[in-house]
Amino acid sequence: MMGWVANQRSRRWKTNPRVLGVAFLCCMCFIFFTPTIPRSPTRHQFVDNRNLLGVPNTLNVMTSFPFLVVGVLGFVLALEGGVFNISSQGEVVSWALFYAGIAGVAFGSAYYHLKPDDHRVLWDTLPMMVVVSSLLSSLVVERLGHRIGLCCMFALFVAAFLCVLYERFCNDIRFCMIFQFILPLAVPVIAFMYRSRYTHSRYWFWCTGIYLLAKFEGVTDKKMFHVSKYVISGHSLEHLCLALIPIFLSIMLFYRELKFQRLVDLKDRL
Repeated sequence: MMGWVANQRSRRWKTNPRVLGVAFLCCMCFIFFTPTIPRSPTRHQFVDNRNLLGVPNTLNVMTSFPFLVVGVLGFVLALEGGVFNISSQGEVVSWALFYAGIAGVAFGSAYYHLKPDDHRVLWDTLPMMVVVSSLLSSLVVERLGHRIGLCCMFALFVAAFLCVLYERFCNDIRFCMIFQFILPLAVPVIAFMYRSRYTHSRYWFWCTGIYLLAKFEGVTDKKMFHVSKYVISGHSLEHLCLALIPIFLSIMLFYRELKFQRLVDLKDRL
């Protein structure tokens, strides 16, 4: 049994350079063979701009609040170590930064939606990129080891900061698009290719589906507003849908178990 697992891991490690090479080439092709993509002039024009109780763009601001609740609770539980099933210090660091980024999304998103413009959008974009970077790094720590995962996280944090500066000063959103679309799609690819030592791995795929649904809601902002009879817009629904991702991941961390420990427990019961 142990020999078979070791053999499977060695096979996966052999394919790792090829996978990274293909991903790197895809990103480079996207950067060098596509024209500059400037910020859209309608980027900050959301369909629901109602002012309730003196709060501009009320629902877009209020739907950022769930990120704060989930982020703070998840951050505390990740550091506490007695509720979430986290078995290494590298996982503690990556998951704590993930939840800290989620809390940062609440502040950044609310600040931006109070007065959407090119100056405030920086504080909305950067926390989301931190979340994506730390989430992907948490998966890498889990599947490939804490050293490569933490190195990946450091590199992605630096890249996120540089990408935001590049977009701000060069008016080109291509690098930020990589963080918003390519990196999230890398999560199910890694989850599929590399075996986890934990149970409940299906949550990674469910969260990817939720993310794609949220992006669809954001793109159809105006249509969703009409479909809901002007109750809630697609962008506000996108906020609520994205807030489900850390909730699902928290459920995964709470219920998952080490597979080998589970086998030992079953053997002891028999």
